[in-house]
Amino acid sequence: MQTIFVMVKCELGKAYDVAAEAVDMVEQVSEVHSISGTYDLLVKCYLPADTDIGRFVTSQIQTLPHVKDTQTIITFNAFT
Repeated sequence: MQTIFVMVKCELGKAYDVAAEAVDMVEQVSEVHSISGTYDLLVKCYLPADTDIGRFVTSQIQTLPHVKDTQTIITFNAFT
């Protein structure tokens, strides 16, 4: 299992709609947080180890209605 975070920039006024759609429609999404700054949302996803991350982001996240831009953060280790 691999964890990625995707920062999402939304069309104006649509961040809550995008967040709801991501949680409801994308099985791999575990959490969505609203954030401040250049991006509007931080989406945490758990993917099987053999998943093509680029294909997942472009087909599952970037195609959500009202998404304008994304930036993906690939993680290596989780420290608890």
